[in-house]
Amino acid sequence: MSNGPAALSPTPEQDEFNPFLSMAQLFNRAADILDLDEGLREVLRRPDRELTVALPVIMDDGSTKVFTGYRVQHNFLRGPCKGGIRFAPDVNLDEVRALSAWMTWKCSVVDVPFGGGKGGVICDPRDLSTRELESITRRYTAAIMDILGPNRDVPAPDVNTNEQTMAWIMDTYSMHVRSTTTAVVTGKPISIGGSRGRREATGRGVMLCCREAMKKLGRRPENTRVVVQGSGNVGGIGALLLYREGYKITSLSDMYGAIHNEQGLDVPEVLEYLRVNRRLEGYDGADHIKNAEQLFLDCEVLIPAATENQITSKNALRIKARLIVEGANGPTTAAAQDILDTMGVVVVPDILANAGGVTVSYFEWVQDRMGYFWTEDVVNTRLEQIMVKAFDDVNETAKKYGETMRTASYILAIERVATVYRMRGIFS
Repeated sequence: MSNGPAALSPTPEQDEFNPFLSMAQLFNRAADILDLDEGLREVLRRPDRELTVALPVIMDDGSTKVFTGYRVQHNFLRGPCKGGIRFAPDVNLDEVRALSAWMTWKCSVVDVPFGGGKGGVICDPRDLSTRELESITRRYTAAIMDILGPNRDVPAPDVNTNEQTMAWIMDTYSMHVRSTTTAVVTGKPISIGGSRGRREATGRGVMLCCREAMKKLGRRPENTRVVVQGSGNVGGIGALLLYREGYKITSLSDMYGAIHNEQGLDVPEVLEYLRVNRRLEGYDGADHIKNAEQLFLDCEVLIPAATENQITSKNALRIKARLIVEGANGPTTAAAQDILDTMGVVVVPDILANAGGVTVSYFEWVQDRMGYFWTEDVVNTRLEQIMVKAFDDVNETAKKYGETMRTASYILAIERVATVYRMRGIFS
């Protein structure tokens, strides 16, 4: 374990793409506006705990391979840490640090009683069997057992992890503590304590934020073309819900490429094709374009719902959308945000727009702890209430300080956490 991130000396170009430095820049901008003293900034800026673990796993061919895993707990002030676990070959500690901090601010923006956490394992799930993935998951869970728990740290799915991964984590934790503990993770199958509406929650939150932003801009769905980067639980579900609201979804993408139809896609048909064929390649109801071209299509709304660092200082000037609703974490760099501001593009930031997932994760945690589960209608109604209030809170903060929604969301989030810090004081 370490007390915080090591000193970094990246090049200026690397600075823009370093998610932790990007988050720190946004934090500092909001902290300056709030006039926070340096001591408080240091408390809120640094992760509370970082853990790096080695995970020896016996592979299917009988060999032993050691994987590296991380868990970063950014802040405990408002409650247990909350954040996903991702399995990817490019997982790194700076990324996990940044994502854990984003989770702190995200939970604060929607005012749920969690702090931020994040985890990851360096591996490529495409090269692993189901048994190998299960072994990695269980070994990772056992390695971070001391910092997990319903009152300590509650993981959730993220990139390349899912309900099954959460079930393995819950089972491993439960075996160690000799008690079935469903509240130790969220995003589980409904049969073992998952919440109705959880899988759709992040996409639904994106749809709700898009709807509220459209009201502020005086635009109507039927006259609005939407480009969605991604087609998974965030992009695909978000696109489907926007389609049902009357928006014209003109483009969707996956990791292999993008499709585009200026007249609008039949989103249910596209998602069914994707479910059956596992990729958009070969779909004959649209033109096929490269992923790099998708962001620059003519549209009114752009929803980056894939990965971070998609809109950068190198391509921001080519964006044609007037409204960006960030479904992914960190899809726009801080340098790109400055350019978009000069272009008059409205950006609903990630820590607000994609907070539907953590909100319903909070609902799942509550339901698990009381052993009573809500209907999907109740979940969706309560999610809508929280997301609309959070949007209005950020919008009012933006007006109060004369700032963008991104800066306003950080001001609101940091102010809430700082208030709790001042009330609790320092234990020494």
